[in-house]
Amino acid sequence: MQSSAAQPALWLLFTLVGLPQFSETVYSPSLPDIAHALNTSVSMVEYTLTIYLFAFSLGMLFWGKISDFWGRKPSMLVGISIYLIGCVGCYFSSSIYLLLASRFVQAFGGSAGSVIGQAMCRDVFHGKALSRVYAAMSSALGVPPAVGPMVGGFIAEQWGWSYVFLLLTVVAAVVIGISAVQLPETLHHDDRRSFSLVDILWRLLRDKRVMAYAWCIGSVGGIMFSYFSEGSFYLIELLGLSPSWYGMSFIFIAIAMIAGGRLASYLHDRYEVDQVLNGGVWMMIASTGIFSCVAVSTYFTPISSLALIGVTLATHMVSMAGRCLVNSSALSVALADYRWCSGTASSVLGFIYYLIAALMTFGIGLLHNGTPYVMPLYFLAICVSMLLVRRWLLSDLAEKSN
Repeated sequence: MQSSAAQPALWLLFTLVGLPQFSETVYSPSLPDIAHALNTSVSMVEYTLTIYLFAFSLGMLFWGKISDFWGRKPSMLVGISIYLIGCVGCYFSSSIYLLLASRFVQAFGGSAGSVIGQAMCRDVFHGKALSRVYAAMSSALGVPPAVGPMVGGFIAEQWGWSYVFLLLTVVAAVVIGISAVQLPETLHHDDRRSFSLVDILWRLLRDKRVMAYAWCIGSVGGIMFSYFSEGSFYLIELLGLSPSWYGMSFIFIAIAMIAGGRLASYLHDRYEVDQVLNGGVWMMIASTGIFSCVAVSTYFTPISSLALIGVTLATHMVSMAGRCLVNSSALSVALADYRWCSGTASSVLGFIYYLIAALMTFGIGLLHNGTPYVMPLYFLAICVSMLLVRRWLLSDLAEKSN
């Protein structure tokens, strides 16, 4: 079942949702150059990633509420315009503090694309149609963070790190122009209202069904971001993969996520949402389990670095394909009972699962000890937690219903 609201072009929605994700990773190969150019420490430059995620989570809370009151399209245009201002600030940054401030503005504005894009999907698609849209979105969104390091590395090598942000500025300007012309309003004027963030947050936190799905979404995000932060050490420093080949390895991750999105779309036409989600969780448990067994076996039997690199990439590809099944399923049904406050609920849900992902990413940093065991075992533990937490929360609901 679909609503009568005008449907936005999916490619435009995917662009709006994917642009801030592309911004998260596109400049990562330039971090050492930025530290040198701005005469600051590597730690200070790494904080530009931290402040981006922090501002993004705050923006998730803000833009959903605003879009419920202003409407989706004007809120989206304002948000991406603020993102553009942040990109310009990054391009002209002459100190680390200006870069940090500009990254905050960039992320805060860019988060509008993510939360409002999801709200627009919920406005116009329902049921299996919404599951298929989220499956396609999970597939499409595997490309921006994977391609980002390759594009950013090439631009920085040819012209310098600031030109990475010039590229983002141009892309943002083009997206704003296209959105102003082609993006329809999906929220009827009579449905616009303002909701209390605190009230919606409290409702979602008490809703065990929502929290079960939020844990799944946050967990798969935690694995993805943890791989970005720990994977470079694991593959480059520990296993000897060159930085250039490390960047190229994300092509395989992108392929896996595209394939996972196609698989999710296929399965959603034939099975119930929870069955598809369970399949994704078990795919991730199996792949991280194999990864953990191989990694731990190196303690007893030497394994060549090349073989371990192959196992790492192959198992992570399966995990990222499973992530698409989990995300598309959980996102499509998590807020099924909150269509009356879709924008605000989307923003609060986004804040919750981004917080879960951030905490899990923080955890891999705490556990880092220079061995090949921590990352695979940590990923396996997260995957098992999805199964256990979800069963615990939903079984409790089943007992109450009986």
